[in-house]
Amino acid sequence: MATKRKSKGAYMISSVAEMYGIHPQTLRLYEREGLLKPSRTEGNTRLYTEEDLERLEFILNLARDLGVNIAGIAIVLQMRERMEEMNRQMQSFVDYVRTEMLTRVQPGGHSSEQGLVPLRRPVIVQVPHRESKKRP
Repeated sequence: MATKRKSKGAYMISSVAEMYGIHPQTLRLYEREGLLKPSRTEGNTRLYTEEDLERLEFILNLARDLGVNIAGIAIVLQMRERMEEMNRQMQSFVDYVRTEMLTRVQPGGHSSEQGLVPLRRPVIVQVPHRESKKRP
């Protein structure tokens, strides 16, 4: 879905509904179901950020283009959030390992003194081929 946004900021529900060709009640429904969580002003007016609009575009793509119902959208969004969290954790782990490797491997140092196990050459084992004996 092509974005129709031109500037950054927060948008009121009527503007968002008009931009995406949906009824404001649809946005309220998405909020009730926990799919969207717009911020609120002191007067309790919903304000949709750029991040909210990106999420809405994803939701509308699932609903309009793929025919996914609200329950399915909720599951897909949960899975997406879990995958993003797993990706953050994996990146954090990679950064940790990289940092550890860089701190332990110093120019002129010996890796065995720094807690690293030196790599050995691969050992190739050749198993002699046995001919099968045929029984008479």
